[in-house]
Amino acid sequence: MKPDDQAPLDQASRLRGEHHQALKLWLRMLSCTVRVEDEIRSRLRTSFGITLPRFDLMAQLERHPDGLRMGELSKRMMVTGGNVTGIAAQLEKEGLVERVSDPQDKRAFVVRLTRAGRTAFAGMAAVHEGWVAELFAGIPGTDKATMIALLDTMKQHLNENKE
Repeated sequence: MKPDDQAPLDQASRLRGEHHQALKLWLRMLSCTVRVEDEIRSRLRTSFGITLPRFDLMAQLERHPDGLRMGELSKRMMVTGGNVTGIAAQLEKEGLVERVSDPQDKRAFVVRLTRAGRTAFAGMAAVHEGWVAELFAGIPGTDKATMIALLDTMKQHLNENKE
C-alpha cells in the first residue's frame, strides 16, 4: 500500500477544502483531546489503579476543601448524578472521601476528601502534571501561549452566545 492510500488517523485528516473551516477546527481539537485523554487514562490506570473519572472527582474536591454537594460535583464534572454517586461511593469505601452534613442545609450532604484522600491525590496530581507537561513538550512555549489565548477567545465567544 502506498502512503497516499493509507487511511487518515482521524476525522479532521479526512476533510478536504470544501469542508467548513470551523468543522476542521472542531475535529482537530477533538482528536487531540481524545488522544491526550486516552494516554492519561492509561497512565492513571497503570500507575495508580484509578480511573480518570475518580481522579477528576478527587481533583474537584481538592479545589474545594469544605466539600461539594453531589449536584455541584455532577455539574462540574459534566456527568450524571448517578455517575457521581457511584464514583463517590467507591472512593468512600476506600477511605478517600467522606460524606458529611452540609453546614448550610442539614438535610443535604457534601462530599470531601479525607486526609488519606488529600495525601493520595497530591501524589497522583504531581505525577499527572508531569505527564501533561511531557505530552505537550514538543510544542514551543510561545505556541502554547498563543493556543491558550485563542481558546480563551473561543470560550468567551461560546459563553456570550449561550442561549
